[in-house]
Amino acid sequence: MSALRCGRGAAGLRRALWPKGHPCFLAEEGTLGGVWGRKRSLSASACEQDRRKGCGHAELLEVLEARVRQLQAEGTAEEVMVKRVAMAQAPEAGGIWPPRQAPVGAEGAAPVLSSHWVQKLDKDQQLIEKRLQQLEGKLPKIVEKSTWEKRLRMEPRLLSRKLAGQLQQWERKRPQSPWEEQLARLLQEAPKKLSREADEGSESRLEGQRQKLLAFLECCLLTGHLPLAHHVLVAQHSRAPQQQLLTLPMYNTVMLGWARQGSFKELMYVFFMLKDAGLAPDLLSYAAALQCMGRLDQDAGTIRRCLKQMEQDGLSLQGLFSAVPLSTGEREELLRAVRKARPAFSPQPPPPPPPQVNTSPLLQEIYAKDPSVSYPKLHLSLKELQGLFRQQLGVEMATTVTVESVEKAPLLTEEVLQARKTLAALRAEWESVLSLELQETKESEARAAAEGRPSLFPYLCLLSEKELVGLLLQTLQALPSHGESLFFLAHELGVRVLKRKRLRNQVEELEQRYFEYLHLLASDTQIGILKPHPAFTQLQETAAERTLIFESTEVPMLCPPLPWTSPHSGAFLLSPTKMMRSLEGTQQHQLLLERCPPAELHGALDALTQLGNCAWRVNGRVLDLVLDLFRDKGCPRLGVPAPPTEAPRPPEGRQTPKGCLLPEASPADKAEMRRELARRLKVAREMQSLRADALYRLSLAQHLRNHVFWLPHNMDFRGRTYPCSPHFNHLGSDLARALLEFAQGRPLGPHGLDWLKIHLINLTGLKKRESLQTRRDYADAVMEDILDSAERPMTGRKWWMEADEPWQTLACCMEIAQVVHSPDPTTYISHFPVHQDGSCNGLQHYAALGRDSTGATSVNLSPSDLPQDVYSEVAAQVEVFRRQDAKQGVRVAQVLEGFISRKVVKQTVMTVVYGVTRYGGRLQIEKRLRELEDFPQEFVWEASHYLVRQVFNSLQEMFSGTRSIQRWLTESARLISLTGSAVEWITPLGVPIIQPYHRDSKVMIKGGLQSLTFSSSVDTNQKPNTLKQKNGFPPNFIHSLDSTHMMLTALYCYRKGLTFVSVHDCFWTHAADVGVMNQVCREQFVRLHSQPILHDLSRFLIKRFCSDSRTSKSMWVSRLKDTLLSVPPTGTFDLDQVKRSTFFFS
Repeated sequence: MSALRCGRGAAGLRRALWPKGHPCFLAEEGTLGGVWGRKRSLSASACEQDRRKGCGHAELLEVLEARVRQLQAEGTAEEVMVKRVAMAQAPEAGGIWPPRQAPVGAEGAAPVLSSHWVQKLDKDQQLIEKRLQQLEGKLPKIVEKSTWEKRLRMEPRLLSRKLAGQLQQWERKRPQSPWEEQLARLLQEAPKKLSREADEGSESRLEGQRQKLLAFLECCLLTGHLPLAHHVLVAQHSRAPQQQLLTLPMYNTVMLGWARQGSFKELMYVFFMLKDAGLAPDLLSYAAALQCMGRLDQDAGTIRRCLKQMEQDGLSLQGLFSAVPLSTGEREELLRAVRKARPAFSPQPPPPPPPQVNTSPLLQEIYAKDPSVSYPKLHLSLKELQGLFRQQLGVEMATTVTVESVEKAPLLTEEVLQARKTLAALRAEWESVLSLELQETKESEARAAAEGRPSLFPYLCLLSEKELVGLLLQTLQALPSHGESLFFLAHELGVRVLKRKRLRNQVEELEQRYFEYLHLLASDTQIGILKPHPAFTQLQETAAERTLIFESTEVPMLCPPLPWTSPHSGAFLLSPTKMMRSLEGTQQHQLLLERCPPAELHGALDALTQLGNCAWRVNGRVLDLVLDLFRDKGCPRLGVPAPPTEAPRPPEGRQTPKGCLLPEASPADKAEMRRELARRLKVAREMQSLRADALYRLSLAQHLRNHVFWLPHNMDFRGRTYPCSPHFNHLGSDLARALLEFAQGRPLGPHGLDWLKIHLINLTGLKKRESLQTRRDYADAVMEDILDSAERPMTGRKWWMEADEPWQTLACCMEIAQVVHSPDPTTYISHFPVHQDGSCNGLQHYAALGRDSTGATSVNLSPSDLPQDVYSEVAAQVEVFRRQDAKQGVRVAQVLEGFISRKVVKQTVMTVVYGVTRYGGRLQIEKRLRELEDFPQEFVWEASHYLVRQVFNSLQEMFSGTRSIQRWLTESARLISLTGSAVEWITPLGVPIIQPYHRDSKVMIKGGLQSLTFSSSVDTNQKPNTLKQKNGFPPNFIHSLDSTHMMLTALYCYRKGLTFVSVHDCFWTHAADVGVMNQVCREQFVRLHSQPILHDLSRFLIKRFCSDSRTSKSMWVSRLKDTLLSVPPTGTFDLDQVKRSTFFFS
């Protein structure tokens, strides 16, 4: 829907890249021209073929040099600097051009050019001059008024001879026979056919074309081109083959447009076409006709006959006001017309919606009307929040946010300044050329529409030319050097254009509704690839501009997010956001949510709203320290990525050292050098990726450091919640978490300092097996190191750097230092978030589901004086098995003596609950063994096989109930998949879940420049992928349970006035409120698992997959039903013990 998607626009954008006076940036055929031109050849150009032979770079450079000399000979040498050619060379750290430069102008430097290149230079020069003359007004421009508007046809061509005769007769009788009379008679005409019969295949093929045509007509109305919409409708209707594309909503769209203008004759034409197409008018058709009569103040007789015909068609008068979406003004005109015929009529007010009451027993207290409950307020006044709303509105209307980069500023050399000047000149020129090309494209597309074909014309009119050119330049500015799919760019550009146009009219209504919401929060109230030219990419690198551009949805919000009220309404003010994020192209999740009763989603919607309502601010003290390291050489040990200059360099020329090139070098030496080269390149790519991620995060932190901001949330298909803004949030690494703190502070109170100390020691990882009191005492013992870390983080003893989470440890040290130095620690206002982590939370849910006493004790569901460490227990059990095998002479068991530790088995134990297979577990253990310097590396493969087997055996003994539930879930999913369905279930909080795993299908997208073929695993028409369905069900089901527990905790904490956020099974709140949060967390876990979760799941799956009489006799369905009825038995563990367990979350 942009100029990028049409031939003329693409050509214009190509021509815009031909800069004035800088010939070294011109695109040669086969590079830029092949991508941006009107037509794209699938075969390589001559230059492209030469380059593939290895001599293209040199030849292209010689051409550029020859172009410089040619322009010098024409007297334009002042604008062409020799270093422009040098700018096309590759920098030391990789690049596109070879590191070679011939001395321009030196004797003997000019190669002999072939006639092909001479002709091409002349042709390019003429094209440049022509375009420049056109821009500067030296060529006469076409000022003649467009003629396409004169060719628009209003009178329809009817296929029915009877109707065509009536239309001609009534045309001759006007004005004696008014159109209103003819409408009343026409309505009595029975349609030839009330529906079109078509096979399912043809209907599906036509549906896409119908959607495009309807969108074109609606866009014409939106941009004020109603006559054009009418003309295209007439043209399509006049051709019998095309008429099958037309649907009643298309005729109604155009009729409603004429009704708004009071143009009854044109509305009558559409009614003739509607009858000619064999369609029966519906409520919207009658509403358009009556509304038009109201505007024209027509006589009551015609209106009366129209209403009578409507009732004969089985349509109710009341339905005009209750079932037809009309604006207030349109309803008034409609009511005026109706009251002319029936003065006593008064539309009934819409009935009140039925009460939407959430029936979940887990949420009874949340939605009970309790006047004694006082929900928390934000620390900002209503006026401040209204100001923040307007700031955020401006951000989203602009669609992008420009952020100053925190990368070390380059030296402003003459080359950098000249590059920036050149970029500014190029962009100014592109703006002019794009504007001119946009005018030409609109004229061309308008002519296409005037020929009766839907085109891009109305879409190009949605915004002013200046705005559209600005969006195009934004797209080019953000284009990566490796290019981007034209389909993706066109889609993104179209979304921006439509969003800016459509929502501009909704801002006033949004502001009114949002201000009402603020009263509850305020403190003082209740296809193809588009790729930039390598020379342009090099110019950008040389200019080193210090700006980053983000989409508005990629940046935290400057005001509280919109509350979630439905699966598609919430979060950002103007940018549409889905409640449930999903893979591109999947709709099954959204369809399930739409079919779900709204009241059943209230718990999840309100939990997302509550999580997004937490106000944040940047921890500036930590940010300053991180920026100093980042701008220097980084510090990978502390999680600050090093710059690319610190990456291991491949051997020069990406070749092996000379020794390995010698004939006598052995194949083994050559293979080793190839592996070393691959390792270096892999490390360099990883460093570059980490550096870019840190750059985005730190630049956004610097951008927001003096602001209060919010992180809107949505969820994945399992129900797990995530911030919508991807680059800067609390779900990141240790460094990312340390940069954030609550914007709203709370006094520490009597126990807040104790929780800060415990949290600090938890972050260090030093006392994991000790009691809380021991951790507090240890914090007191090292208080000198804590204060030294806070006061001299980079020059002192650097105690904080040895912690498991160093940056969060440092931030906590700084907070404790401020508390200790304050006059009264109990009144100190703390903004610091304190965490409480679940103890292997997946196994906790499994143990609770199976009431497994042994497993429950291992994961701290039972009270104990010291925390239980399931990883150490598994390692101990594996060691028992190893000793037994070593005594029996098993070689690998003997080799492993002294090497089995908690660290070796931890990752595998942690991920078994989430579905890791033995293969995946073996890879995890192999990685840990390779990190052990003393372990004999020749035994790594055999030892990893042995250990993963023993880890699974240990878990089977320790968590027998867990493994039986896991096997039941796996087998159920396997059989469901074999019946041809994807696995579905509903969480205890009422959220419908479906697994999006299907067999791969080949998808081809045809475009004007090229066709793309790719594999898709989300095609719901394909059969389910049985392997992924069965392996994914156990972990996904447990994820849906831990998400339910988190949401329940969030809602009940909010009810108690707490600030609460989470990172899945890690819950955050103020230090003063940790005790209350811990109580709520345990109570809600017990309430959740007091429900018959597995039996409810069994009943749902039987009803969903085994109740269809057509498939009930299938072998797989029969086996599935038997399996689902065999719910694993439970043990004897008492869930109430969880309420007294100190280390359940700690």
